[in-house]
Amino acid sequence: MEQKKILIITYYWPPAGGPGVQRWLKFAKYLPDFGWKPIIYTPENPSYPLLDESLLKDVPENIEIVKKRIWEPYQLAEKLNKSNKKFKAGQFDVGKNQSWKSKLSIWVRGNFFIPDARVFWVKPSVQFLEKYLKENKIDVVVTSGPPHSLHLIGLNLKKKLPHLKWIADFRDPWTEISYYKHLKLTKSSDQKHRQLENQVFKNADITLATSYTDAENFRKNGANAVCITNGFDVELNVKSLHRKDAQATVENSISQQLNNSTSTTKFTLSYIGVLEQLRNPENLWKALDDLVKTNSDFAENFSLKFAGRVDDKILHQIENSGLKTHISNLGYLSHDKAIEEMANSSLLLITNFPKESSKGIIPGKIFEYLATGKQIISFGPDDADVSTILNETKAGKHFSYDDSESIKSFILEKFDLWKSGNLAENTQNIEQFSRKNLTKKLAEILG
Repeated sequence: MEQKKILIITYYWPPAGGPGVQRWLKFAKYLPDFGWKPIIYTPENPSYPLLDESLLKDVPENIEIVKKRIWEPYQLAEKLNKSNKKFKAGQFDVGKNQSWKSKLSIWVRGNFFIPDARVFWVKPSVQFLEKYLKENKIDVVVTSGPPHSLHLIGLNLKKKLPHLKWIADFRDPWTEISYYKHLKLTKSSDQKHRQLENQVFKNADITLATSYTDAENFRKNGANAVCITNGFDVELNVKSLHRKDAQATVENSISQQLNNSTSTTKFTLSYIGVLEQLRNPENLWKALDDLVKTNSDFAENFSLKFAGRVDDKILHQIENSGLKTHISNLGYLSHDKAIEEMANSSLLLITNFPKESSKGIIPGKIFEYLATGKQIISFGPDDADVSTILNETKAGKHFSYDDSESIKSFILEKFDLWKSGNLAENTQNIEQFSRKNLTKKLAEILG
């Protein structure tokens, strides 16, 4: 039986690093197992905030990749202010950390480039793809954002080709994401953002969300929304840890196998990924600072590890506390190495934006955290989707940014288990988050 064809329009593709690339990289990897042939449309000369050459090996052999050049204003913005490099990854200086150049750059970014600085790729892509779609039998077109300007490619193609089946995949929300309010938008710019978002919701045949709350919010705004979360690739995680039987790892309790295969000489709390000022768990740093100052046993055995890009101002804050001698900052690592560092940790940290509007954000790394079987400490708004997942999988505990003493109690409880050699804890119901099972769900939605 001939495979159906799905054209995936995505800005992020290897060698891009970070979580944004992995969602459709993994879908493309497993879609052929369910009767679909993926075709990738991506920029020829993108400006990626992070690079990870190790992800290239996960690109399916012989996959068709169509590329077209893009013009982006980021080089000009970075000349104005070096901190503008953060914008590519959705990071901003906030509050007292903002210089006048940062404020000006943020204002320009929010009001001149709507919805984002990749908007200049929309018109040439629509012209090219309209012809491409007429000449090639494509069954479904997917646009993946952010950058949300890619959804405008789908919107314009849908208007030109009404019978086109278009899926808009929102890896993050558009106007409901936490940093949106930091863009210093004028009233007319805010209105334009919301109008464009509304048009996408109402014209896409299906809108994909990565969290339960986002899907619910999208439906309230007129979208035909379905949730397919991000996940973990069992095969890749196991390869990184030199395991052979990937599926058996899931079925026979990931946590026991991985915990028995790795050990740490310190009680290591690790944060893997990008940590910016808007998700800085200051109450955690205070709790840890108190513990190393008041508990000599904990101080002797504790290590705080960062693997990724941590905002300089956050590092400066931590280094000016009692935690200074406990920090291990590894910098950005390849995806494979990052997974190894997860497994070589005692406790894994995940953070979200503090506002209630962000409770639907499920950071992609939580699923790879789950696959290691390690316990997770999470920070974010109350009743967050992350909390739902941690409760369902028995994989850790979620705290708000107002919690204090309860954080120390949780950490000490895990420390005591580590000291006695009993920290390895089973997680439950995580197979639903494997990339292959999620791709099966996607294929069912594609029809």
